[in-house]
Amino acid sequence: MRNKVVSIGDALREYLDKSRMKPKLMEVRIQENWESLMGKTIARYTQSVQLIDGTLMITTAVGPLKQELTYSRDKIKKLVNDMLGENIVKDVMIK
Repeated sequence: MRNKVVSIGDALREYLDKSRMKPKLMEVRIQENWESLMGKTIARYTQSVQLIDGTLMITTAVGPLKQELTYSRDKIKKLVNDMLGENIVKDVMIK
C-alpha cells in the first residue's frame, strides 16, 4: 500500500473540515472580519456576532440599526459566506 503525500496545510484543512471545532473557528473568522465586512459604524454598534447551527446571530441595542440589518439579511449572508468561501451561514437573525 502506497502512502499518499499531502501538504501539512491540506492535512490540517481536511482535519478541520471533519472536526467539531469547525463552527467555532468559522465564528471566530466572522468576528475578526466583521468590521471589514460591514464597516466601522455598524461594527461599533454591534454588541455580538455568533454562529449557532448555521444561523448568524447579530446583537445590537440600536433600533434603527436593527431595522437596517433586518432589511439587509440576504446581503449579510452572502457577504459572510463569500468571505468564508463556503455556505456556512444559512440564516441571519437580528436581536
